[in-house]
Amino acid sequence: MKENTTIADSKSFALASKAKDYFQLIKFTLSFMVVFSTVVSFLIAPYETIYTRHTLLSVLLLFIAGLCITGSANAINQILEKDSDALMDRTSKRPIASGRMSVAEGYVFAISIGALGVFMMWYFFNLSSAMVGLVSLFIYGFIYTPLKKVNSIAVLIGAIPGALPCLIGWVAATDNFKIGGWILFGIQLMWQFPHFWAIAWLAHKDYSKAGFKLLPSNEGPTKFTAIQTIMYSALMIPIGIMPYFYRMCGQISMWIVLACNIWMVYTSIMLYIKMDKSAARKVMFSSYFYLMVVLLALWADKIY
Repeated sequence: MKENTTIADSKSFALASKAKDYFQLIKFTLSFMVVFSTVVSFLIAPYETIYTRHTLLSVLLLFIAGLCITGSANAINQILEKDSDALMDRTSKRPIASGRMSVAEGYVFAISIGALGVFMMWYFFNLSSAMVGLVSLFIYGFIYTPLKKVNSIAVLIGAIPGALPCLIGWVAATDNFKIGGWILFGIQLMWQFPHFWAIAWLAHKDYSKAGFKLLPSNEGPTKFTAIQTIMYSALMIPIGIMPYFYRMCGQISMWIVLACNIWMVYTSIMLYIKMDKSAARKVMFSSYFYLMVVLLALWADKIY
């Protein structure tokens, strides 16, 4: 009896460990954030479709489909970067980099969930959103990922699939590519530069060890990088107020978005002045809150 219990406990532990590895493979926390923007953009979109969109089931299906597509892209990223991940402290314990999972298993999992996600987008929503999801997965996995070791232009390329989740949510709801979807895409596109450069600033030594070139300057965290962060944060201001002029939100939401944009510019200026990790960390954490607050502020007008 005791032996059977021990075997059962061992199997449960192995299953839990495998599930944990898959969660790491899809970068669940990052994927969740990405899918958050997809779902909120879906809810922001106007009521122009025959779909029963704003039900819990619709949101749940979109969340699962988006998580599969994003998770697939992240898994492919880890497969292609397994040797680089093994060199960096913060990524060396990932399942493929550490050897706990084979490349073949990773590919089978990535292809399976990617195909499932694209199929769900087509079957439950529309072909257009499925195709955008597929394009996003391809660019992130097979263009952005290998380009990271070639040139810092990889950040620009990577910003495209990073912003497409907003467009996917809009298209899933409306089956069109009207201006509203592109505005949401533009907001998330510009947001990624200060966000990612703050992360690259903090992890510069680790990234350099693995051969990644992700900051605008080859010399690492410099004034030039800080200036670029200010520039893109400033560009977020005119894009951020476009929802108001295209009647996607009211005045209160517009002022909330504007305040968030100004705060991002302020933290970027402080990075330029201080040039230290503390200031970079403030840009990074501010960017996390920025996206959440902005998208929820735009959605709030649809509720009330």
